[in-house]
Amino acid sequence: MAKRALISVSDKSGILEFAKELEQLGYEILSTGGTKSFLEQNGVAITSVDQVTNFPEILDGRVKTLNPMIHGGLLAKHDDPSHQAQLEEHKITPIQVVCVNLYPFRETISKPDVEFEDAIENIDIGGPSMLRSAAKNHQYVTVVTDASDYEEVLGQLKETGETTIETRRRLAAKVFRHTAAYDALIASYMTDLTGEEFPELLTLTYERKQALRYGENPHQKAAFYKRPLGSDFSIASATQLHGKELSYNNIQDANAAIQIVKEFEVPAAVAVKHMNPCGVGTGNTISDAFNKAYEADSTSIFGGIVALNREVDAATAKVLAGIFLEIIIAPSFSEDAIAMLTAKKNIRLLTISYEQTKKDVWNTVSVEGGLLVQSPDTFGLKDADVKVVTDREPSPEEWKALELGWSVVKHVKSNAIVVSTEDMTIGVGAGQMNRVGSAKIALEQAGERAKGAGLASDAFFPMNDTVEVAAKAGITAIIQTGGSVKDQDSIDKANEYGIAMVFTGVRHFKH
Repeated sequence: MAKRALISVSDKSGILEFAKELEQLGYEILSTGGTKSFLEQNGVAITSVDQVTNFPEILDGRVKTLNPMIHGGLLAKHDDPSHQAQLEEHKITPIQVVCVNLYPFRETISKPDVEFEDAIENIDIGGPSMLRSAAKNHQYVTVVTDASDYEEVLGQLKETGETTIETRRRLAAKVFRHTAAYDALIASYMTDLTGEEFPELLTLTYERKQALRYGENPHQKAAFYKRPLGSDFSIASATQLHGKELSYNNIQDANAAIQIVKEFEVPAAVAVKHMNPCGVGTGNTISDAFNKAYEADSTSIFGGIVALNREVDAATAKVLAGIFLEIIIAPSFSEDAIAMLTAKKNIRLLTISYEQTKKDVWNTVSVEGGLLVQSPDTFGLKDADVKVVTDREPSPEEWKALELGWSVVKHVKSNAIVVSTEDMTIGVGAGQMNRVGSAKIALEQAGERAKGAGLASDAFFPMNDTVEVAAKAGITAIIQTGGSVKDQDSIDKANEYGIAMVFTGVRHFKH
């Protein structure tokens, strides 16, 4: 049987060497378009696809390989007498090797000024069709879409004249993942253009960033995947400057930290443990901000993750270096800071871009047998219809404390209570089954610092007991959603103690 290989690639990495090796092994090389020109210019003998199909490229190259002379050669069973008879009748030659990668649709739509027409023209039709045909017929056809597989394929062809069925099946599976991901990006792009938020079918694609040593616990397997064209403001897009690789729990905690720190425009520092903030501080400098985050809970920060929204300078690094931390995340580190922090062998230093903190990316959470999808909670105090419901209005300092608390509480597991001053958290109550329980935890942590502080709740007070415990701890201002049938009881209790209380009308549950 004559040996034929069809090559058509947009990514030319390694393709010249691959084609020359196939040529030396006796393969006739079929090609078209830019790949044909590139290979011919570099001394590879090429049979043009239109010589095989006896039909020219038409419609500005939209139709080249969509022809029975090509797909018959890809799909025929080599050991089926009926298939072989039909090939002979129609003068079709089988194709044993296919090397194809697709038009750069992803690269095209990632351009900020991409035109719709350009995006459409970069939707490959012939390429996926050839890949799918070859992958379906992998019992007989070797199909390659990734340059990293060239060496293995050539090695087996040189050794035995053919690839193993195990290799062909593995490559076929890779092809179907590749075409599925390609189509998923197209589907997402077109759906976004229509403005449809929840289509009847949701197809998502992710690329493996790294295999992880284990998941939440050592007996669980895990890997970390990155969403193509996702926000640069993400742990998936972070650059690691130092330290051992991230673990599953590191990634979860680091993500929680950056989601909180992006709430602030002034210099801010956030410390996280087990996906909840243990300290948040703001200041005139990043060093000042971190000192307040540390003072918020100097016990819980031990072994935690810290995110900062300004460059880590020498002054800040000196303090950070004196604390046991798992990860420090910042937009950048000064040379002096890197020198100090890299002296600690195991600490991870990450940089991320803060340019896309406002980019809305749908949140997804897996459940048994399904997936929950929702828009991100970007609602802030400036968006709320805030109403003062007590006799006394908050003072300017209390408003600042409430604003900070409200920015943080939506990132705390419900039921959530945050006690804060105008520039730092001083108590966090997270994940309790009743709201007064969360309040007691937060207020106990705040201690004497609660006197004159603000208290933020992620949802309404079903009873006035939270106001009662807050007042006894010295809280002077409260922000909550309102909306309980017993709101008046809480309002009356706040007025009784001279507490200023405001309603936002919006809750911030986080499960």
